[in-house]
Amino acid sequence: MTDATPGSSPLPVRAGLLRRLGAMLYDSLLLLAVLMVATALFLPLAGGEAVDPGTHPVLVLTYRLVLLLLVVGFYGLFWTRRGQTLGMASWRLRVEREDGRLLTWPDTLRRLAWALLALLPFGLGFAWILLDPQRRAWHDRLSRTRVVVLGKERRAG
Repeated sequence: MTDATPGSSPLPVRAGLLRRLGAMLYDSLLLLAVLMVATALFLPLAGGEAVDPGTHPVLVLTYRLVLLLLVVGFYGLFWTRRGQTLGMASWRLRVEREDGRLLTWPDTLRRLAWALLALLPFGLGFAWILLDPQRRAWHDRLSRTRVVVLGKERRAG
């Protein structure tokens, strides 16, 4: 699927908000399961109770660092190797740099950091897709990435 203007090469179709939200929902469920397993592994270290900063300050710091690394690793591994997470693959989406290449780890870190900021003002940075002529959210622009729709015959990987 491409957009084309007369006399130019075809451009990839940019993903809209609903398709991106669908992929985010799928990925959130998978990531939640991974984070729940990690949390379960920490329970014996806290005596079977929730990890409490008052009684286990070092364990809380370690736990939070592990969760952060799992989130970054989840997106980083998928985006740097295939350009799509499992949720994105289900919705035929691919994240790529503006030049069409796969993201690098620094690209991934920038994209995730800017995505967090795009979520903070009530998701306004994501809703921006509805106003942007290129269907780019704030974090797409700031990280110099884009999310494109793959044709039914073309899958990443």
